[in-house]
Amino acid sequence: MNALPPELPQPIGQSQAFHDLIGQVSRVAPLDRPVLVIGERGTGKELIASRLHYLSQRWDRSFIKLNCAALAETLLETELFGHEAGAFTGAVKRRAGRFELADGGSLFLDEIANASLSVQEKVLRVIEYGEFERVGASATHRVDVRLIGATNLDLPAAADAGRFRHDLLDRLAFDVLTVPPLRHRRDDIPLLAEHFGRAFARELGWEAFPGFAAEALEALAGYAWPGNVRELKNVVERAVYRADDPSEPVADIAFDPFASPYRPSIPATSKTGPAHVEPVDAGIDGATPMDFRAAVSGFERRILEGALVANRYNQKATANHLTLTYDQLRNQLKKHDLL
Repeated sequence: MNALPPELPQPIGQSQAFHDLIGQVSRVAPLDRPVLVIGERGTGKELIASRLHYLSQRWDRSFIKLNCAALAETLLETELFGHEAGAFTGAVKRRAGRFELADGGSLFLDEIANASLSVQEKVLRVIEYGEFERVGASATHRVDVRLIGATNLDLPAAADAGRFRHDLLDRLAFDVLTVPPLRHRRDDIPLLAEHFGRAFARELGWEAFPGFAAEALEALAGYAWPGNVRELKNVVERAVYRADDPSEPVADIAFDPFASPYRPSIPATSKTGPAHVEPVDAGIDGATPMDFRAAVSGFERRILEGALVANRYNQKATANHLTLTYDQLRNQLKKHDLL
């Protein structure tokens, strides 16, 4: 039996949410079925897709990737299925698409919800029958590809709204891996920060990485991480390169690289007229019939979201801003699924 390749991605974590996800990946990876990977931006969906491929029987074949959000519909179609010479202006020679390149292996379609309905129909045909036609051709080509899709959207809701094909969703969703956001993996933050810090210290030529000061770790643990692991990596690397003494633990954390007393302000007017911010309690006057509990809950959530943004997601600063204790704020964030 062949050993697993050195490319096998090694996710980092110790939280229960992390272990549950990795266990699910290990169970579904050997099965030759499509898989959907769902998660917020920056949670590591591509890393999970890579692990699905390299833990499968296809690990020694091609692992091809394509971001569906990066291309217009016509370009996406030719990237996926290829084209014949003369199929359109500029097509001077035949070109193989990503499905052909992935034959025998796996194809990872990131942001698959951005594909048009017509492209979705052709993707469905490949999943169903293993065949397609290049753009500008009539000959049918057969391929054997395992499809892994990813998105940060609610695909069932998109399907109900007519923006995603129900039949494609049914075929893709043999199993769905939902990647937990970093705010639900707080036990993993110190491990990830240390990993990113060590790697960047090596890149900078430091003899060793001294780690983080206690106040820095506390700040990292208290932040909401709207950009998830990708944002954490940026924050850690910024803190490491700004450190004055490579022999001292990194103490200063800058979450917002745009923070500056000289930061340009947003103009008060634009071509569409003066800017207007709706007050958080607009429309809540008691005179109109309403769902009282839902209205109050929505009002509380908007206050919390606004305070988090105003304080750059620093939870201690947000608690002070709202005259709450840290524990009270955390309870409110949990109540409204903001933690």
